[in-house]
Amino acid sequence: MLIRRPFQAGRHVARALLLFALSASACFAEVGVTPQKIKLGQSAPFTGPAAQLGIQMYAGAKVYFDNVNAQGGVHGRKIELVTADDKYEPTLAAENTRRLIQDERVFALFGYVGTPTSNAALPIFTKEKVPFFAPFTGAQSLREPFNRQIFNIRASYYEETEHLVDQLVKLGIKNIAVFYQNDAYGKTGLEGVERALRKRGLPVAATSTVERNSTDVGAAVSVLMPKRPDAIIQISAYASCAALIKQMKAGGYTGQFYNVSFVGSQALANALAEDGPGVVVSQVVPFPWRQANPLVAEYNKALKKAGIEDANFSSLEGYIAAKVFVEGLRRAGADLTRDKLIGALESISTANYDIGFPVNFSPNDHNGSEYVDMTVIRKNAKFSN
Repeated sequence: MLIRRPFQAGRHVARALLLFALSASACFAEVGVTPQKIKLGQSAPFTGPAAQLGIQMYAGAKVYFDNVNAQGGVHGRKIELVTADDKYEPTLAAENTRRLIQDERVFALFGYVGTPTSNAALPIFTKEKVPFFAPFTGAQSLREPFNRQIFNIRASYYEETEHLVDQLVKLGIKNIAVFYQNDAYGKTGLEGVERALRKRGLPVAATSTVERNSTDVGAAVSVLMPKRPDAIIQISAYASCAALIKQMKAGGYTGQFYNVSFVGSQALANALAEDGPGVVVSQVVPFPWRQANPLVAEYNKALKKAGIEDANFSSLEGYIAAKVFVEGLRRAGADLTRDKLIGALESISTANYDIGFPVNFSPNDHNGSEYVDMTVIRKNAKFSN
């Protein structure tokens, strides 16, 4: 017994030290971060009438994250993106957000799709101080007032609608109506058009609405058709916008249709088929087929490597978002925390990070880009700009 006691005592001490070390490590480790992994969460529509928006945003991000993981990850950690289907419904988005933060214990939220869904998540991630990166929306509610947790990659809807109205007025088109989704997204877009027209001393010719996740546009057609506006700016998702265009054209309408980027450009072109040529869509990312842009060339090469044949605007946005997020992780260093990530992202600007797309963050401004471009649907669901 006298011989074994020192050995047993030593063993107990060693075990106590090990438990203390593990406990200390657990106390100081950031949520969603292990030595091997960084866990992110994404709530988006993966089923329902807006599904292509979530599917494409996720696909582009996954291509970039997979490439980073194949090269060993960031500071030795691989990125896992946990997804949850919200069907583009705010109630589901809120439930998903709580589950991702509380049960999945994600480090950050990434690539949410939509204004009403992001607004539903807003009070939840703000209270929990979880970074909310690159939502697929241009809503003012995610820009004003300033929220330290939110980082926007894309231009705002105010910037997009200003660009659309400016282009129309320069073409001599001033009789402009608005077809908008009856929720926070549609109303923000409507307000943007109204602001842009008011700036030029012009009224909105007419307005009509559609409910979220609905293609019942009969009432909207009955409002717009008698007005015969020269152009209709649409602030909705691809299914309802395609339905309106088809019904208006079938009724003899010959004016022009303009859309903001959230519509889901490729999905809209595919849904319109022979009714697509001439429909205009503003964009907040570069043209996905312009290989002269090094970022676009890199994106297309990554798609090919992943066995994905078709480039599109939404997956390019996901790719850009993932690329900028990873740059933030690299700058944050090996001892990763949410606060360090936020500080690292705030250091990113075109002066020190030129990727062929303007991204400028600062401690007082988390709106990374004001980039807006114009594209037109051509034959066979192709685009030109």
